[in-house]
Order: sequence, then structure tokens, then C-alpha cells
Amino acid sequence: MLASGQTPAALAAAPATEARSVFAEPATAMPSPPEVAARAFILQDLASRQTLAARQADQSLEPASLTKLMTAWLVCEALRDGKLRPDQMLPVSERAWKAGMAGASRSFLKAGGSARVDDLLRGMVVHNANDATVALAEGLAGSVEAFVDRMNRQAEVFGLQATRFRNPEGLSASGHRSTARELSLIAARLVTDFPEVLKVSSLQQATVAGVSQPSRNLLLMRDPTVDGLQTGYTEAAGYGMVATARRSLGGVERRLIAVTLGAASPEARAAETQKLLNWGYSAFDMVRLFDAGQPVATAQVWKGQASTVRLGRPTPIVVVVPRGQGGQLQTSVVRQDPLMAPLGEGQTVARLRVAIGPQHWQDVPLLALEDVPPAGWFGRLWDAVRLGVK
Repeated sequence: MLASGQTPAALAAAPATEARSVFAEPATAMPSPPEVAARAFILQDLASRQTLAARQADQSLEPASLTKLMTAWLVCEALRDGKLRPDQMLPVSERAWKAGMAGASRSFLKAGGSARVDDLLRGMVVHNANDATVALAEGLAGSVEAFVDRMNRQAEVFGLQATRFRNPEGLSASGHRSTARELSLIAARLVTDFPEVLKVSSLQQATVAGVSQPSRNLLLMRDPTVDGLQTGYTEAAGYGMVATARRSLGGVERRLIAVTLGAASPEARAAETQKLLNWGYSAFDMVRLFDAGQPVATAQVWKGQASTVRLGRPTPIVVVVPRGQGGQLQTSVVRQDPLMAPLGEGQTVARLRVAIGPQHWQDVPLLALEDVPPAGWFGRLWDAVRLGVK
């Protein structure tokens, strides 16, 4: 369904082409983003997976403590799977204690002591604490080295090509690299897979090991719509931030993710990231095209127990368009014919092509909404004959 006052265009089939990336890059002209004083930045809409603005987003840079986004994902996964418990006590090794020395961000843990998993998670996310991060890594994987292996394996699962980790906390190290785009992808996975982490990342201060410290994310104190996620700094990387905000405009909730890398100071990274978020909300409208599970189209299936399959997505299909242009949206279905069984529910079988007037805007993958098992031998033979005739 479309937003109020907007109607869907007719759906049509056409030959398929290569699918677009997870965060689609619109093909028509975008509103001009603000000037951002940072080495690299990217702004993305979470629901539509659209990139709204970017500069040097694929440049290989040191991620600094933004590394902790992947550490947080692995810890949240372990909590979900029962491999860690929030009240579980983890030992604080000398290595973890040393990670909080020499001016590093820390939760003031004591070597030989112990701390609860939920306290360590707050220390890592709110305080940006290196000692809490290493304690979590060792407690989950047995050693920092084993944990880093997990980080890099998960990066491969996410499809990250420019990201390589050498430690869990983000210290400068040879080959420890990422990009603004890939950090935004990790952030998107974190808030999508484990939205409960936002209850931690939105805290303006937290107490760990008897010491109360404020969050290093200045936007939490300035913008009530911001609820995360992470800040970072090394001398080589400069000041970086991954921020996310959720705002309701016109009754429609939107979540944006902004990444700025290489800003000049803590104040600069906050101001430049705030600038990006404000622009993203003011320059674009969100349009809901179809509800979750709503069939977008029906496609013919060959050699299957059913002759058709419904196409759609298990989540709402939304797009973000330049402010005021939602009424010009047109959609068409692009599929690969002939479509052969077997098909599995959730299998990508087509694309929804979205245009603003005559200009291509975005492609959205369409999935099979049900299984289509293969037909018996006679049905397969009969369809083979029919395809041969066609």
C-alpha cells in the first residue's frame, strides 16, 4: 500500500538484470547533501536500504573503536543463543586490564577480578571501554585471537570485502581496516538483528565497577531521537561516529544510520553527524508501497506442483524519495523467465523496479511467498514440451 494520497502504478514484467546491492544506490538525481567536514561519510535509511548521501564511503580507513560494533554483534548473538547470560560473571585478565591503560577508554576493571556480562556490555557500548571489550572477547571465545577470528568470519558472512579486524577494541594495527559503507552495514545488522542493544546504546551514562561515566556520544544529550550507536578515536583515524536516530514524520517512523570518519574533534564528529541526520529527515519522504507479506504480483512457474507463485516480501516494502516526489512513483516487476520449480519460500525470484516519473530510482528484491515443490515426472515432461513449443 502507498502512503496517504499516493496510488500504485500498474505492474508489468520485463527481462531480469543483475540484482542491486543490499543498500541500493538510486539512479536518478539526489538532493545535494550538506558539506560534511570529515574524511568519509555515509547516510542510509534502514527500512528501504537506500543510501541517501555518501562521500569516500568505500575508502579504506582505520575504524578505531567503531570496531566494537562487530564485537557487540557477536556478544548479542551469544546472549541470544544462550552461550552467555547477562548475569554471568567473566574474569578480568591482566590483558583486559592493560587494554584500559595508557589513557584508553576504560571501565576501571581490576586484573584478577570479575564482572557481569551485562555490565561489560554497558561498559563497551556506553563508555567505549577497551578493558570491558577484551574481557567480553576472552570470556566468549577463550582468547582475543580466537575472538578476532570470529569477527573476521562474521564479516565474511555479512559480505564485507574491505573490512579486516586485528583486535576487538579498535586499536591501530597493520591491516585493521574498514570503510564507512561497511561499518554502516554492520550497524544495520546490529540494530536489525538485536534491537535490544539500543536500550544500552541510548544510555547517557552508566555505572560499571562502581564508576559512573557519561556516554561519549554527545548526540544522546542533544537529540532525543538519537539512540546509538558508537564513537571512536585513534590518532591515525581521527574522530569517528556511527549514529542512528528514529523519528516519526507525518505518522511514518524512519530510522537513519549515519557514519562519519576522520572528523577533527569530538565536537566536530557530533556536529557533522547531526547535520547529516537532520538533512536526511528534511530532504526525503518515506513511501510505503506494500505491506509485509502482501503479494506484489503473481508469476508463472514451470515444472512445479503449482503453476503460479506469489511475489512479495515478509517486511513492508518502503522507498525513500526526495521530498514532494512520492506522487510520481511508478513500479514494475522485473523477473527472470521462465521460472522453474522447485522454489523455496523466501527465494529471490524477481525485482520490483521503482521509478520517479521516467527516471529509475531503486530496485527491491522480490521473494517467493510460498514453496513450490517440483511436479511429478509427467508434469515436468508436459511443461518441458510446452516450453519447447514456445
